[in-house]
Amino acid sequence: MTPRPATPGSQLASRLGVTERIFAGPRLRKLLTAVEEGLDLVEVRLAEELKVGDALADVTSRYLYEAGGKRLRPMLSILTAQLGSGVTDHVIAGAVALEMTHLGSLYHDDVMDEADRRRGVPSAHAVWGNNVAILTGDLLFSRASQLMASIGEQAIRMQADTFERLVLGQMHETVGAQAGDDPVEFYLQVLSDKTGSLIAAAAEAGVVFSDAPDEYAASVREFGERVGVAFQLLDDVIDLSADPEETGKVPGTDLRAGVPTMPYLLLGRAADPASRALKASIDDGVARIADGADPAILDQPLAALREHPVTEATRALAHEWADRAVAALAALPDGVVRESLTRFAQVMVDRSS
Repeated sequence: MTPRPATPGSQLASRLGVTERIFAGPRLRKLLTAVEEGLDLVEVRLAEELKVGDALADVTSRYLYEAGGKRLRPMLSILTAQLGSGVTDHVIAGAVALEMTHLGSLYHDDVMDEADRRRGVPSAHAVWGNNVAILTGDLLFSRASQLMASIGEQAIRMQADTFERLVLGQMHETVGAQAGDDPVEFYLQVLSDKTGSLIAAAAEAGVVFSDAPDEYAASVREFGERVGVAFQLLDDVIDLSADPEETGKVPGTDLRAGVPTMPYLLLGRAADPASRALKASIDDGVARIADGADPAILDQPLAALREHPVTEATRALAHEWADRAVAALAALPDGVVRESLTRFAQVMVDRSS
């Protein structure tokens, strides 16, 4: 008999806010049970799929998995699968493949961003170097593709389309907005590609692989993409006040690495002298860090950005995208699944980490 992990389902459900307030009453209890059982199955299958015969690759492939994670994408797949025949073998396989794709992207992101830590532990490239980190990400992508291939052609196409958007999003973020691009709109498209596309695929996978009605697929896909953008916008707010003990990151990790975030971009739209001076201070600090200066030189400017109205405006924008995600659920029938997805969107923008 395959061993079950300790209690990943209940722990994840609690972390995501799927609690007594939402699953009160027998009907909602049944859904909570299905979600927790599905997450248990995902966790067991994920651990199995991450095993590699090569000794080094086995350690590196499981490194970020063992560091933890919210498992947002599998939870979405399991929730939307309740619109069809429930948690089938294909739903689990699809959820695991997309979570492996997400894990692979983290290895690459940390190299691109020169991040020292991830999920409270040293980043993979800090432990093994850039080449091994990148190759580990590639290995996870390949194994995710193999798993999708076991489901069928539609799954392969879903994986390929999602992976294309992930790459384009990273490429556009790396190159940056070009002449004539609106920086804010450009950034929102990057978030849609880098974050929204994978969450959208996870939501769609639950519908498609549970044989739910076809007309639900577009609705949950749009929901997932908008939730993904909302999630990342809230991350931009959290990034400015990150607790290293909780997130494994110092406040302002992205900006210190020269990666624009929404508060910074909105600051660039402000015309008052104080805002312009703050932006100039941040730009100067980023340039000096790139030349080898201590990243701590940005501590004060980033503290000022955290208190600036643009940060609260970013939070408001995250809520706006969450509301748009909920609006996309209009095509779904009223019931526990739609209610839970609505709560899911709300929790994504009400969290603190």
